[in-house]
Amino acid sequence: MNSAFAKTFRSGIQPVEIASALRREMDTKAAVVSRDRIIVPSTFLVHLSGDDATAMHGLGSALIDELHVLVRDHANAQGYSFAGPVNIALEADDKLATGTVRVESSSTSSAGRVTWQAEIATGGSRYPLTKARTVIGRGSDADITIGDAGSSRKHAEVLWDGDHAMLRDLGSTNGTKLNGQRVREAQLESGMVITIGRTDLTFQVVPVSSSAGSLRHE
Repeated sequence: MNSAFAKTFRSGIQPVEIASALRREMDTKAAVVSRDRIIVPSTFLVHLSGDDATAMHGLGSALIDELHVLVRDHANAQGYSFAGPVNIALEADDKLATGTVRVESSSTSSAGRVTWQAEIATGGSRYPLTKARTVIGRGSDADITIGDAGSSRKHAEVLWDGDHAMLRDLGSTNGTKLNGQRVREAQLESGMVITIGRTDLTFQVVPVSSSAGSLRHE
């Protein structure tokens, strides 16, 4: 296989060293946002000395393509998720000595700092939780209205403070289930399914741009 990683140079940085630096950056910046979700940066700027940058650019697109595969494979192996599309670029830095590499990373390429938005998804619709208390039920005064005969007018509520979420039954007639188990009050984590009557509602915490003004979740 004609791999860019198989190339060696008499002096200066080697492609495999760039690969190792990217893996280290991902591991260092990995952030646990829920029990089953670890976010890593998606944009990487690799700083090299002028001579090293020239040598790496000489490999053409093959090196960048293989680095993309590498970071995705490493993410899969470690159970990481990217907060945005993966982007890798090489840049000459006259402050660096030949043979050294510095990786700068960020969560998205253009959206700015990633923040976290809680939402409820049901019936093909998504409802961002923009308030500290969101009421779910069949009543017209509920924040999320569901047309389910098994639902009370004010059936349950989701409490969200930007970091943690709680589900609470509001004394409904038929009860509220979380992941198939009937509950009165329970902590919510991303991916959990709330069942009211015959309606399933999925609680999710998703990455969004900070420009959207959503609450932060870590």
